[in-house]
Amino acid sequence: MRRSSLRALLLLSIALGAVPMVTHAQRRRARDGDLHAIQVNGRERSYVVRAPRDRSGPFPVVVVLHGGGGNATNAEMMSGFTRLVEREGLVAVYPNGSGRRGERLLTWNARHCCGYAMEQRVDDLAFIDAMLDAIAREYPVDLQRVYLTGMSNGAMMTHRLAAEMRHRPAAIAPVVGAVFGDEPPPASAVSAIIFNGLKDRAVPAAGGLGNGVGRRAWDGVPPQPNEAQGEYWRRVGGCAASARVDDGARVISRSWSCPDGIAVELHQIKDGAHAWPGGRAGRARADTPSDAIDATAVMWEFFRTKRARA
Repeated sequence: MRRSSLRALLLLSIALGAVPMVTHAQRRRARDGDLHAIQVNGRERSYVVRAPRDRSGPFPVVVVLHGGGGNATNAEMMSGFTRLVEREGLVAVYPNGSGRRGERLLTWNARHCCGYAMEQRVDDLAFIDAMLDAIAREYPVDLQRVYLTGMSNGAMMTHRLAAEMRHRPAAIAPVVGAVFGDEPPPASAVSAIIFNGLKDRAVPAAGGLGNGVGRRAWDGVPPQPNEAQGEYWRRVGGCAASARVDDGARVISRSWSCPDGIAVELHQIKDGAHAWPGGRAGRARADTPSDAIDATAVMWEFFRTKRARA
Protein backbone atom coordinates (compact mmCIF):
# COMPACT_ATOMS: atom_id res chain seq x y z
CA MET A 1 0.00 0.00 0.00
CA ARG A 2 1.40 3.41 -0.87
CA ARG A 3 2.53 5.48 2.11
CA SER A 4 0.08 8.28 1.21
CA SER A 5 -2.83 5.83 1.09
CA LEU A 6 -1.87 4.30 4.41
CA ARG A 7 -1.61 7.73 6.00
CA ALA A 8 -5.05 8.61 4.61
CA LEU A 9 -6.55 5.49 6.14
CA LEU A 10 -4.87 6.19 9.49
CA LEU A 11 -6.36 9.68 9.39
CA LEU A 12 -9.70 8.17 8.37
CA SER A 13 -9.70 6.03 11.51
CA ILE A 14 -9.30 9.18 13.61
CA ALA A 15 -11.91 11.15 11.68
CA LEU A 16 -14.48 8.37 11.88
CA GLY A 17 -13.91 7.67 15.56
CA ALA A 18 -12.27 4.28 15.03
CA VAL A 19 -9.86 2.38 17.26
CA PRO A 20 -7.07 1.18 14.93
CA MET A 21 -5.61 -1.54 17.15
CA VAL A 22 -6.19 -5.10 18.35
CA THR A 23 -7.37 -4.80 21.94
CA HIS A 24 -7.23 -7.14 24.91
CA ALA A 25 -11.02 -7.41 24.57
CA GLN A 26 -10.66 -8.89 21.08
CA ARG A 27 -8.15 -11.47 22.29
CA ARG A 28 -10.41 -12.34 25.23
CA ARG A 29 -13.35 -12.88 22.87
CA ALA A 30 -11.23 -15.27 20.82
CA ARG A 31 -10.58 -17.31 23.98
CA ASP A 32 -14.18 -17.16 25.15
CA GLY A 33 -15.60 -18.26 21.82
CA ASP A 34 -17.41 -14.99 20.99
CA LEU A 35 -15.09 -14.30 18.05
CA HIS A 36 -16.01 -16.49 15.07
CA ALA A 37 -14.24 -17.01 11.73
CA ILE A 38 -15.51 -18.25 8.36
CA GLN A 39 -13.99 -18.60 4.89
CA VAL A 40 -15.65 -16.53 2.17
CA ASN A 41 -14.26 -16.49 -1.37
CA GLY A 42 -10.83 -17.53 -0.12
CA ARG A 43 -10.70 -14.91 2.63
CA GLU A 44 -10.93 -15.56 6.35
CA ARG A 45 -13.59 -13.24 7.77
CA SER A 46 -14.50 -12.76 11.40
CA TYR A 47 -17.32 -11.48 13.59
CA VAL A 48 -18.22 -11.19 17.26
CA VAL A 49 -21.55 -12.56 18.54
CA ARG A 50 -23.28 -11.51 21.74
CA ALA A 51 -26.21 -13.82 22.53
CA PRO A 52 -28.54 -14.23 25.55
CA ARG A 53 -27.52 -16.89 28.05
CA ASP A 54 -31.00 -18.41 27.73
CA ARG A 55 -30.91 -20.00 24.27
CA SER A 56 -34.66 -20.64 23.99
CA GLY A 57 -35.17 -18.17 21.11
CA PRO A 58 -35.93 -17.53 18.37
CA PHE A 59 -34.12 -14.20 18.69
CA PRO A 60 -33.96 -11.21 16.37
CA VAL A 61 -30.49 -10.35 15.05
CA VAL A 62 -28.94 -6.87 15.03
CA VAL A 63 -25.84 -6.53 12.83
CA VAL A 64 -23.67 -3.50 13.71
CA LEU A 65 -21.05 -2.43 11.13
CA HIS A 66 -18.07 -0.39 12.31
CA GLY A 67 -16.88 2.77 10.59
CA GLY A 68 -13.94 3.05 8.22
CA GLY A 69 -10.71 2.22 10.02
CA GLY A 70 -12.55 0.55 12.89
CA ASN A 71 -13.32 -3.01 13.95
CA ALA A 72 -15.89 -5.10 15.79
CA THR A 73 -14.68 -3.97 19.22
CA ASN A 74 -15.04 -0.36 18.14
CA ALA A 75 -18.61 -0.90 16.87
CA GLU A 76 -19.63 -2.61 20.11
CA MET A 77 -18.19 0.17 22.24
CA MET A 78 -19.67 3.07 20.26
CA SER A 79 -23.17 1.67 19.78
CA GLY A 80 -23.67 0.00 23.14
CA PHE A 81 -26.00 -2.58 21.58
CA THR A 82 -24.64 -5.36 23.79
CA ARG A 83 -26.41 -3.88 26.80
CA LEU A 84 -29.72 -4.80 25.13
CA VAL A 85 -28.87 -8.46 24.52
CA GLU A 86 -30.17 -9.90 27.79
CA ARG A 87 -32.78 -7.24 28.52
CA GLU A 88 -34.45 -7.33 25.10
CA GLY A 89 -33.65 -10.89 24.04
CA LEU A 90 -31.67 -10.25 20.88
CA VAL A 91 -28.45 -11.41 19.26
CA ALA A 92 -25.98 -8.59 18.54
CA VAL A 93 -23.38 -9.25 15.85
CA TYR A 94 -20.29 -7.14 15.18
CA PRO A 95 -18.54 -8.15 11.93
CA ASN A 96 -15.00 -7.12 11.03
CA GLY A 97 -14.33 -5.50 7.68
CA SER A 98 -11.15 -6.20 5.75
CA GLY A 99 -7.74 -4.59 5.41
CA ARG A 100 -4.05 -5.15 4.86
CA ARG A 101 -3.08 -4.96 8.53
CA GLY A 102 -4.85 -7.82 10.29
CA GLU A 103 -7.51 -6.49 12.66
CA ARG A 104 -6.45 -2.87 12.11
CA LEU A 105 -7.78 -0.19 9.76
CA LEU A 106 -10.69 -2.26 8.44
CA THR A 107 -13.16 -1.00 5.87
CA TRP A 108 -16.28 -2.06 3.92
CA ASN A 109 -16.85 -2.09 0.17
CA ALA A 110 -19.76 0.32 -0.08
CA ARG A 111 -19.00 0.87 -3.81
CA HIS A 112 -17.58 4.41 -3.51
CA CYS A 113 -16.05 4.07 -0.03
CA CYS A 114 -13.75 3.04 1.56
CA GLY A 115 -10.04 2.20 1.42
CA TYR A 116 -8.83 -1.38 1.03
CA ALA A 117 -12.25 -3.06 0.77
CA MET A 118 -13.37 -0.68 -1.97
CA GLU A 119 -10.06 -0.81 -3.85
CA GLN A 120 -9.92 -4.63 -3.76
CA ARG A 121 -13.65 -5.00 -4.50
CA VAL A 122 -14.07 -7.24 -1.47
CA ASP A 123 -17.36 -9.16 -1.60
CA ASP A 124 -18.86 -8.00 1.69
CA LEU A 125 -22.33 -8.99 0.49
CA ALA A 126 -21.25 -12.62 0.37
CA PHE A 127 -19.57 -12.30 3.76
CA ILE A 128 -22.62 -10.95 5.58
CA ASP A 129 -24.92 -13.50 3.92
CA ALA A 130 -22.55 -16.36 4.87
CA MET A 131 -22.20 -14.95 8.37
CA LEU A 132 -25.98 -14.97 8.85
CA ASP A 133 -26.15 -18.56 7.58
CA ALA A 134 -23.47 -19.56 10.11
CA ILE A 135 -25.22 -17.75 12.95
CA ALA A 136 -28.52 -19.46 12.11
CA ARG A 137 -26.80 -22.86 12.38
CA GLU A 138 -25.38 -22.10 15.83
CA TYR A 139 -27.98 -19.85 17.49
CA PRO A 140 -31.81 -19.95 17.63
CA VAL A 141 -32.45 -16.83 15.54
CA ASP A 142 -35.31 -15.58 13.39
CA LEU A 143 -33.97 -14.62 9.96
CA GLN A 144 -37.21 -12.74 9.25
CA ARG A 145 -36.07 -10.30 11.95
CA VAL A 146 -32.58 -9.30 10.83
CA TYR A 147 -31.78 -5.63 11.42
CA LEU A 148 -28.77 -3.76 10.04
CA THR A 149 -27.07 -0.67 11.37
CA GLY A 150 -23.64 0.86 10.96
CA MET A 151 -21.64 4.05 11.29
CA SER A 152 -20.17 6.13 8.44
CA ASN A 153 -18.56 3.64 6.00
CA GLY A 154 -20.61 1.02 7.88
CA ALA A 155 -23.77 3.08 7.29
CA MET A 156 -22.99 3.28 3.57
CA MET A 157 -22.50 -0.49 3.61
CA THR A 158 -25.83 -0.86 5.42
CA HIS A 159 -27.58 0.84 2.50
CA ARG A 160 -25.82 -1.46 0.04
CA LEU A 161 -26.59 -4.61 2.00
CA ALA A 162 -30.27 -3.70 2.30
CA ALA A 163 -30.48 -3.26 -1.47
CA GLU A 164 -28.44 -6.28 -2.58
CA MET A 165 -27.92 -9.00 0.04
CA ARG A 166 -29.61 -12.40 -0.17
CA HIS A 167 -30.96 -12.36 3.40
CA ARG A 168 -33.57 -9.61 3.29
CA PRO A 169 -33.31 -7.33 6.35
CA ALA A 170 -36.49 -6.31 8.14
CA ALA A 171 -35.19 -2.77 8.77
CA ILE A 172 -32.01 -0.69 8.66
CA ALA A 173 -30.59 2.23 10.65
CA PRO A 174 -27.64 3.99 8.96
CA VAL A 175 -25.79 6.38 11.30
CA VAL A 176 -23.83 9.38 9.86
CA GLY A 177 -23.83 7.76 6.42
CA ALA A 178 -24.98 8.63 2.92
CA VAL A 179 -26.11 7.37 -0.47
CA PHE A 180 -24.39 8.35 -3.73
CA GLY A 181 -27.27 8.57 -6.17
CA ASP A 182 -26.44 5.52 -8.30
CA GLU A 183 -27.75 2.79 -5.98
CA PRO A 184 -29.63 -0.03 -7.75
CA PRO A 185 -33.27 -0.59 -6.87
CA PRO A 186 -33.65 -3.16 -4.07
CA ALA A 187 -35.48 -6.44 -4.58
CA SER A 188 -38.09 -5.36 -2.01
CA ALA A 189 -39.01 -2.50 0.28
CA VAL A 190 -37.14 -2.08 3.56
CA SER A 191 -38.03 0.09 6.55
CA ALA A 192 -35.32 2.63 7.37
CA ILE A 193 -34.54 4.96 10.25
CA ILE A 194 -31.61 7.26 9.50
CA PHE A 195 -29.45 9.44 11.77
CA ASN A 196 -27.14 12.28 10.69
CA GLY A 197 -25.46 15.27 12.31
CA LEU A 198 -25.86 18.76 10.90
CA LYS A 199 -22.33 19.62 12.09
CA ASP A 200 -20.74 16.56 10.50
CA ARG A 201 -17.64 17.60 8.53
CA ALA A 202 -16.79 14.10 7.27
CA VAL A 203 -20.22 13.41 5.72
CA PRO A 204 -21.74 16.90 5.29
CA ALA A 205 -25.49 17.35 5.59
CA ALA A 206 -25.58 19.20 2.26
CA GLY A 207 -23.63 16.46 0.47
CA GLY A 208 -20.22 16.56 -1.17
CA LEU A 209 -16.88 15.21 -0.08
CA GLY A 210 -16.58 17.64 2.81
CA ASN A 211 -13.45 18.71 4.64
CA GLY A 212 -12.69 15.53 6.54
CA VAL A 213 -9.40 13.72 5.96
CA GLY A 214 -11.34 10.52 5.30
CA ARG A 215 -12.32 11.77 1.84
CA ARG A 216 -8.99 10.44 0.56
CA ALA A 217 -10.18 6.89 1.29
CA TRP A 218 -13.14 7.34 -1.12
CA ASP A 219 -13.14 7.05 -4.91
CA GLY A 220 -14.10 10.70 -5.48
CA VAL A 221 -17.86 10.23 -6.06
CA PRO A 222 -19.53 12.75 -3.73
CA PRO A 223 -22.26 11.59 -1.36
CA GLN A 224 -25.73 13.03 -1.74
CA PRO A 225 -27.32 15.29 0.92
CA ASN A 226 -28.67 13.61 4.06
CA GLU A 227 -32.26 13.74 2.81
CA ALA A 228 -31.42 11.62 -0.25
CA GLN A 229 -31.26 8.55 2.01
CA GLY A 230 -34.87 9.04 3.06
CA GLU A 231 -35.90 9.79 -0.51
CA TYR A 232 -34.31 6.58 -1.75
CA TRP A 233 -36.06 4.32 0.75
CA ARG A 234 -39.42 6.12 0.62
CA ARG A 235 -39.50 5.67 -3.18
CA VAL A 236 -38.69 1.98 -2.83
CA GLY A 237 -41.38 1.59 -0.17
CA GLY A 238 -44.08 3.39 -2.16
CA CYS A 239 -44.33 6.10 0.50
CA ALA A 240 -45.74 9.59 0.05
CA ALA A 241 -43.54 12.09 -1.79
CA SER A 242 -43.71 14.71 0.95
CA ALA A 243 -42.42 14.13 4.45
CA ARG A 244 -43.87 15.34 7.72
CA VAL A 245 -41.22 17.59 9.27
CA ASP A 246 -40.87 18.13 13.02
CA ASP A 247 -38.29 20.87 13.63
CA GLY A 248 -37.52 20.41 17.32
CA ALA A 249 -35.12 22.23 19.61
CA ARG A 250 -32.24 19.84 18.92
CA VAL A 251 -33.43 17.39 16.26
CA ILE A 252 -35.12 17.79 12.87
CA SER A 253 -37.20 14.68 12.21
CA ARG A 254 -38.76 13.68 8.90
CA SER A 255 -41.21 10.83 8.45
CA TRP A 256 -43.06 9.62 5.39
CA SER A 257 -46.53 8.12 5.14
CA CYS A 258 -45.97 4.57 3.89
CA PRO A 259 -47.94 1.39 3.14
CA ASP A 260 -48.59 -0.97 6.04
CA GLY A 261 -45.44 -2.71 7.26
CA ILE A 262 -43.06 -0.02 5.96
CA ALA A 263 -41.73 3.05 7.75
CA VAL A 264 -39.10 5.61 6.75
CA GLU A 265 -37.67 8.24 9.11
CA LEU A 266 -34.72 10.64 8.99
CA HIS A 267 -33.38 12.37 12.11
CA GLN A 268 -30.86 15.20 11.80
CA ILE A 269 -29.20 16.18 15.08
CA LYS A 270 -28.57 19.92 15.12
CA ASP A 271 -25.45 19.73 17.29
CA GLY A 272 -24.45 16.31 15.96
CA ALA A 273 -21.02 15.77 14.40
CA HIS A 274 -19.50 12.56 13.02
CA ALA A 275 -20.37 10.34 15.97
CA TRP A 276 -22.99 7.84 17.17
CA PRO A 277 -25.72 9.94 18.87
CA GLY A 278 -26.08 8.95 22.50
CA GLY A 279 -23.17 6.51 22.19
CA ARG A 280 -19.46 6.72 22.93
CA ALA A 281 -16.65 8.34 21.00
CA GLY A 282 -14.21 5.90 19.45
CA ARG A 283 -11.14 7.64 20.81
CA ALA A 284 -9.96 10.88 22.40
CA ARG A 285 -9.63 12.83 19.15
CA ALA A 286 -12.95 11.68 17.70
CA ASP A 287 -16.04 13.89 17.60
CA THR A 288 -18.06 13.95 20.81
CA PRO A 289 -21.46 12.22 20.41
CA SER A 290 -24.50 14.42 20.87
CA ASP A 291 -26.84 13.57 23.74
CA ALA A 292 -29.86 15.00 21.91
CA ILE A 293 -31.02 11.49 21.04
CA ASP A 294 -30.05 7.93 21.96
CA ALA A 295 -29.78 6.41 18.49
CA THR A 296 -29.43 2.84 19.80
CA ALA A 297 -32.58 3.02 21.94
CA VAL A 298 -34.59 4.78 19.22
CA MET A 299 -33.57 2.39 16.45
CA TRP A 300 -34.32 -0.67 18.58
CA GLU A 301 -37.87 0.59 19.23
CA PHE A 302 -38.16 1.09 15.47
CA PHE A 303 -36.71 -2.36 14.69
CA ARG A 304 -38.61 -4.51 17.13
CA THR A 305 -41.96 -4.52 15.29
CA LYS A 306 -40.57 -4.98 11.77
CA ARG A 307 -40.39 -8.23 9.82
CA ALA A 308 -38.79 -8.88 6.43
CA ARG A 309 -40.98 -8.63 3.36
CA ALA A 310 -40.88 -11.30 0.66
